[in-house]
Amino acid sequence: MNDIHDSESDERLRWQLRALRSDAPPSRDLWPGIAARLDAPQSRVPRRRAYAWLAAAAAVVMAFGIGWQLRPVAHAPAASTSLVQQEAEAMTQDYDAALRRMQASAPTASNDPSLHELDRSAALIRDALQRDPDAGFLLQRLRHTYEKRLALTQRTLLG
Repeated sequence: MNDIHDSESDERLRWQLRALRSDAPPSRDLWPGIAARLDAPQSRVPRRRAYAWLAAAAAVVMAFGIGWQLRPVAHAPAASTSLVQQEAEAMTQDYDAALRRMQASAPTASNDPSLHELDRSAALIRDALQRDPDAGFLLQRLRHTYEKRLALTQRTLLG
């Protein structure tokens, strides 16, 4: 029933829209102007050809930039550590000291699997930092993992 009503209103609307349409002839003959422009010699170089060299140059620059970003990075010798690694080591020492202080104030040991999972995640991130010593995003992940671990430890110790 609803479909019949909808189709009737659609048909009525269609007829109303057709009644609104009215073709208006142009006020003057447009063909002489069009024909003159078609016959006129092209004095300008088409934009498409004029800027083709610019598009090609942009493509070369972009390809070079992508190649530069994907180049293999020469790592520093293993004896020297990067700033990211130094910061990760300092952060790990601070984290270990804070964790020891928290556990010393309330010596109840927790066997919460979440704590063990966070410890495992931190170890994996530290291993990844050993393989890629300049990965700043790994340092951020390590900081986030340590923050989560300390917050969960504090919540577990406080009850």
